[in-house]
Amino acid sequence: MYPPIEPYHFGHLDVGDGHLVYWETVGSPDGVPVVWLHGGPGSPASQNSRCNFDPLRYRAVIFDQRGCGRSLPLVSGLGADLSTNTTDHLVADIELLRIYLGIDRWIVAGGSWGVTLALIYAERHSEHVLGMVLAAITTGRRREIDWITRDMGRVFPRQWDRFVDMVPVAERSGDLATAYARLLASPNQIVREEAARRWCDWEDTHMSLAPGYEPHLSVRELSWQLVFARLVTHYWSHDCFLAEDEVMVNLHRISHIPAVLIHGLHDVSGPLDTAWELHKAWPASRLAVVDDAGHFGGSMGLELVAALDAMASVTPAC
Repeated sequence: MYPPIEPYHFGHLDVGDGHLVYWETVGSPDGVPVVWLHGGPGSPASQNSRCNFDPLRYRAVIFDQRGCGRSLPLVSGLGADLSTNTTDHLVADIELLRIYLGIDRWIVAGGSWGVTLALIYAERHSEHVLGMVLAAITTGRRREIDWITRDMGRVFPRQWDRFVDMVPVAERSGDLATAYARLLASPNQIVREEAARRWCDWEDTHMSLAPGYEPHLSVRELSWQLVFARLVTHYWSHDCFLAEDEVMVNLHRISHIPAVLIHGLHDVSGPLDTAWELHKAWPASRLAVVDDAGHFGGSMGLELVAALDAMASVTPAC
């Protein structure tokens, strides 16, 4: 990864509905435009995100999606209005940011949930996408959500029992993301905080099979966990606000756009079949399977940077 760098321009963009989205640009003002879409939903961009991009060749745009990170207001407050935080809203925010920054076309890059968001954005605004670099492939389908929240209990039964133990017995056979969304909206602060901790504990559990993995969600500060868990459960309980199989149904709209898909061989949170299926249906894509990575980790970062470097070399600045 490239050395740490500070943004040369940053601010908050008023995207409507009372939301101010934090954004920043790093690298060269005359470089190839690229936008980074972070994961979660609700796991905001970090300073490390800046280090993915060659500062001499890229004009990198990094922002925190609605309700998290440095964007305002945060969703951690009990009275937070989540009705204006949907995939449609996030896609519209990306377009507003592109227009605000005076960018005609850009490379779209992202990780995990950011991959789903990137794919939906590109399918709806393909005329503004030069190329794509996507790591830890997801498509936001119900089967992916069920895999994480329920099916993984077969791999980690002890931890899954603790995960569901907080859910009322009558709801344990139903949609666990919906059940947790209700817990995280409880008027009881103790309930909200414990739900956030348990959600993050479970996420760290099912991401743990990669060699050398170190938990990073369960050790975050409680305020961060509350935002993250609230947004993840909000999106997953609504099927990511997408039609069934929306990404794959509309993939023909971006089949001509060059893309690099990067996925960890040990990613049990999101098995490799999703990345493989997407790659097979996307003629202009290349799939890189990282042997020592899970859901990130290992040499995933190096593979991501290499793919971005290669994309910059074939993409003209505009």
